[in-house]
Amino acid sequence: MVFDSKIRPITWENGVSKMLDQTIIPYEYKYVNITTGQDMFDAIRNMIVRGAPAIGIAGAQGIVLYAQEGRGIYNNINEFKTWLLEKADYMATSRPTAVNLMWACEEQKKIINEFHYDIDELIQKLTAKAIEIELDDIQRCIKIGEYGAEVVPKGATILTHCNAGALATGGYGTALGVVRSAYAKDNTIQVFADETRPRQQGARLTTFELAMDGIPVTLITDGMCSYFMNKGMIDMVVVGADRIAANGDTANKIGTYTVAIAAKYHNIPFYIAAPLSTIDTSIKTGKEIPIEERSHEEVTHINGKRICAEGINIINPGFDVTPHELITGIITEKGILRPDYNQSIADAFSNKACV
Repeated sequence: MVFDSKIRPITWENGVSKMLDQTIIPYEYKYVNITTGQDMFDAIRNMIVRGAPAIGIAGAQGIVLYAQEGRGIYNNINEFKTWLLEKADYMATSRPTAVNLMWACEEQKKIINEFHYDIDELIQKLTAKAIEIELDDIQRCIKIGEYGAEVVPKGATILTHCNAGALATGGYGTALGVVRSAYAKDNTIQVFADETRPRQQGARLTTFELAMDGIPVTLITDGMCSYFMNKGMIDMVVVGADRIAANGDTANKIGTYTVAIAAKYHNIPFYIAAPLSTIDTSIKTGKEIPIEERSHEEVTHINGKRICAEGINIINPGFDVTPHELITGIITEKGILRPDYNQSIADAFSNKACV
């Protein structure tokens, strides 16, 4: 399959990270240049870039930016490496839930630890790895799309939650990669997109992407999915993931768990689409996944205007965990993993064929 995406959310050009500012879509479509490691940390934290695979790419590039800064501070390779490893650990803390960030930072740390010669050559190796992670993600997502398209019924209406498309990855998408690949084979496919409160990634980003690609999309509020499932208007659910435990429990944007429960009740297939880098085999269950608590203002305000009384209590977890029992399959670049997930995930990492 030839990759031809209209959207590239993050790429490396001439020593800087060129990043699409996702906080202003759909009002503006603007790239910003991220030139320092701290700027990258802030861009990840403030969700200028978001989506687990894209955050991983950003983290890898952020370490390169730190390395470029460190070139002017250190002459001794060992001192440089010690400093840079500390910055890599710091970069990994910018968002706590998406494991792709930690994975990408660890990939860069391997290079730092293994290299013992010239600082400039080390920076070249880190740059090459960051570019490799970006381009590799695109190819992984294309494979995810191809495998996922195989389970999409003809003429299906697919419900998705949040944004797991080109904007959340290197440029093709996980959940929306499945949609894109299925639509390429059957243009009667259509999508229902949850708005995804409180940051409206579904309303702002998913509908934006699909409209650009000419794929029919209907926007619904988060509380409407059961209504349309009951009406027989949803054929399957496909969402992305920020971290998947060894048993298949999956963290994704808050509200995903609710959709999964509704899908189970209505006997509708519920799929996760994610690269293997999103699976964290170091944790046994979803109970071990750290859940990011985000700003209360995301709940109390929309477009800068307060929508509730002042002084009330607010709780704003950014993610929830869907138990593996509710998941029909996990669509990866190696195929579709099926229950028992402990076994199928272990097989995927040992290069055995997926079900």
